Amino acid sequence: MAKKNGNGEKVKSMEAWIWDAACSIRGAADAPKYKDFILPLIFVKRLCDVFDDEIDRIAEKVKSRTKALQLVSKDKSLVRFYMPIKANDPEKERTWDVIRTLSDKIGQKLTDILRDVAKANKDLQGIIDRIDFNATTHGQRDIDDDRLSKLIEKIAEKRLGLKDVEADIIGRSYEYLIRKFAEGSGQSAGEFYTPPEVGMIMAKIMDLEPGMEVYDPCCGSGGLLIKCELVMEEKMMLRSKKKYAPLQLHGQEFTPATWAMSKMNMVIHDMEGDIEIGDTLKNPKFKVKNKLKIFDRVVANPMWNQGKDSLSYISDDFFINDEMERFPAGPCGGKIDWGWMQHIYSSLNDEGRAAVILDTGAASRGSGNQGNNKEKDVRKWFVDEDLIEGVIYLPENLFYNTSAPGIVIFLNKAKKQENKIYLLHAGREFEKGDPKNYITEKGIEKIVNTYTSFKEKTKFGRLVDKKEIIKNDYNISPSRYIQITEAESYRPIVEIIDELNVLEEEAENYSKELRTVFEKLGI
Repeated sequence: MAKKNGNGEKVKSMEAWIWDAACSIRGAADAPKYKDFILPLIFVKRLCDVFDDEIDRIAEKVKSRTKALQLVSKDKSLVRFYMPIKANDPEKERTWDVIRTLSDKIGQKLTDILRDVAKANKDLQGIIDRIDFNATTHGQRDIDDDRLSKLIEKIAEKRLGLKDVEADIIGRSYEYLIRKFAEGSGQSAGEFYTPPEVGMIMAKIMDLEPGMEVYDPCCGSGGLLIKCELVMEEKMMLRSKKKYAPLQLHGQEFTPATWAMSKMNMVIHDMEGDIEIGDTLKNPKFKVKNKLKIFDRVVANPMWNQGKDSLSYISDDFFINDEMERFPAGPCGGKIDWGWMQHIYSSLNDEGRAAVILDTGAASRGSGNQGNNKEKDVRKWFVDEDLIEGVIYLPENLFYNTSAPGIVIFLNKAKKQENKIYLLHAGREFEKGDPKNYITEKGIEKIVNTYTSFKEKTKFGRLVDKKEIIKNDYNISPSRYIQITEAESYRPIVEIIDELNVLEEEAENYSKELRTVFEKLGI
């Protein structure tokens, strides 16, 4: 059975629609270029449909779409963004119909339309006007008008208004196309898209209130930030509050195309967002008087197990000599997961809380091994400083380009459960999907309610004393403390492999040291 999103729509059909759109131009460009043509069009379709929703809302009061459009053209503040695309008959035609009925010089006219939209909306400049649908390579059109027409028609099949699809449809489309093209070329997509249900769990546990400042240092398409705003709005609805301050959303993203997706999402949802581009670890953009800006909440899904060798500037000295003193626990070894955790900790105010997704290995690597392990030492610092509120172990096969389960680590600078960590094993809390597993709405509520209660639940949740964590050499993986099967113990193979890799690395270091000693002795 296909997974359904919050609106009851089958996600498989959404992905099939996106892939059908890609196939409609197959052969017109190399696979990696597909998304460069498809995504701007999906985004413009989304803009058109949301704009029509806004015009319909005003038309209900003035009894005419024509009058509503005239009002909006005079006062653009009436809508969240303005579309300068004009239909011949606004009462019968929709905004997208103008694009759909293009018949000649489609590439040039479409490019001009996107540039006009960008000119009319400052926040979209440099985002949707970068693609030239009339571009040529060696005299050949990258996508000819015939294929472009088919693509426009395929995109027209699905309505993308605010109530029609999930909030982060742009991010989902982007991730899906990246994954499909990577599969086709035998490569790894190299990016993680956070499943919406995981984002909802994080946002609900963050307990957001109006006006809070929320930060994502590696925000991708902005999905986690959007979830935070949606959850806060839902809370206000339950309180019957209609007037309240929106969240102040802040994000930084390294990849230009993904940064553009995030900017698009902020515009579509009319959210208070400041999205910067750049490498957060090397050059964090959010500062106050040359010091790191601090926030009420941080949500993040950094790249898992990113090695120091992939970032040339990363070294022990980088962590030790950081001008903003972001890394109080020092260097974190060969992987920089706990470097991200330190940056996030340093980005929290005195009452701040954070939810961070990492690979399961980050919870246990180095524990039980003899000798020095920098990653474990940093994890030890977090436990000793009593900053970790809890850890949730996620089900396998949720994330698109990995079958690994993942964990969510929660930091809290104002913990109520002192010297204890709440561990929750949600490894079985999923339904089989095609191609990925998913957590149901009922499962989301079970996880959130159990975690926030901090109560013991057999084979699911435990409030573990720090002394027990120390006894287990600072292993904070829920799988170490919560038995979910009848077997004597349960340990995911991913964790075992991670530990074997660490042991092999340590063995190699010891061998080098011994060789050095033998050489000095002339042996």
